[in-house]
Amino acid sequence: MAFDLSHIVRGQDLRPPRIMLYGVEGIGKTTFGASAPAPIFIFTEESLGTLDVPRFPLAASYDDVMSAITALYSEPHKFQTVCIDSLDWLEAHIWTKVRCEHAAADLSYGKDSVLAANEWRALLDGLNALRNERGMTILLIAHCHIKRFDSPETEPFDRYIPKLQDRSNALIREWSDAVLFANYSTIVKSENVGFNQTVRRGITTGERLLHTTEKPAYMAKNRYALPDALPLSWDALQAAIAAQAAPQPATT
Repeated sequence: MAFDLSHIVRGQDLRPPRIMLYGVEGIGKTTFGASAPAPIFIFTEESLGTLDVPRFPLAASYDDVMSAITALYSEPHKFQTVCIDSLDWLEAHIWTKVRCEHAAADLSYGKDSVLAANEWRALLDGLNALRNERGMTILLIAHCHIKRFDSPETEPFDRYIPKLQDRSNALIREWSDAVLFANYSTIVKSENVGFNQTVRRGITTGERLLHTTEKPAYMAKNRYALPDALPLSWDALQAAIAAQAAPQPATT
């Protein structure tokens, strides 16, 4: 298709969001997904606990996950949000598939990462179809770990990132409309311990926060001009996105 100036359009693209949520252990990532509109879960690990939510049987392979996505695309249903929990266990299934289906020579010199990325792209294409053609919100849940970050501008420092292989992490991060980091609110308290020495201690307030923009301590982003932090609540996130999407009053 050849473009000309008549194809130029303006206005917001208000399709359902594609969200990657990662965070510290036990903070309530699955509970967050359960509070999304009409959710259906694709579990790759046993993380449900006492939650009672619609779900497929535990996915024991990458093909199981793709089969669930295909069913949501092709069969009638009223689900509005699909949640994959978790990405790091799904990644393990992807690597199992790649290593079972290819000879060792095909996996050398980093070619295994390229093959794994191809499987990720096929999965993300399927999720795009659910979003664009079935109107479903996508929520991908991951664990986190702390990794050294070599910045070209400062000394190296540690930061929270999703617990994924670097190529996988980059691919999903670029695809997502929002990468959100969940953690407890922490304040630093200084205490004089004598002899002109001060000790600093991190103290959590118990408040659970959803961080939406990049900071040295963690990886995050969003395409909705959200506040830097929100309560870890689907209602709070939904309200913040809606506020940015609302028509702005005309100025004179």
